[in-house]
Amino acid sequence: MKDLFLIFAEQNKAANHAVVHIFAAQPAERREEERGSYYKSLAGLLRHILGTEVFFAGLFKEALAHNPQAAQAIALISGITPPESSLKPEQWQELSAEVAQADDALISLVKALSPSDFQAPVAINWFGGNPATVPLSFLLQSLVLHNTHHRGQISQILDELKIDNDYSGINPAALAH
Repeated sequence: MKDLFLIFAEQNKAANHAVVHIFAAQPAERREEERGSYYKSLAGLLRHILGTEVFFAGLFKEALAHNPQAAQAIALISGITPPESSLKPEQWQELSAEVAQADDALISLVKALSPSDFQAPVAINWFGGNPATVPLSFLLQSLVLHNTHHRGQISQILDELKIDNDYSGINPAALAH
């Protein structure tokens, strides 16, 4: 299970890196332009992806408090405060660095997990406000699916803008584990 989640975390990093690279080549106005998405713009979607990684790290904190390496990785992610509004051009580098920091920390988190950590109970309060406890592995999978979903939205917008964006392929290096 750990190998699979490590592949997911590394692929998440590679895809986010590709998105950041594509966005960096665009003028700030294009990144921030309203595109009809719930998160408005291309940059808004990326800010949401980062914000979700920070949110999930917060959920994992209590369940993994016994694991010092995991706690250290969680602290690196939790220390990020994603911007909530449009970015000025000079803020773009900071967001790019925070996305890379969160992705690296997610990889470190997965590497630090023991087999029993994947089954650690994590308290959530979703699904109509009903508190529940789910295994950490379920939430890791949810995070992967969430980010993939929003990168799909980004891809659709980039396709409409006729901007090359092939970042969803399998990273062969990630499969070497």
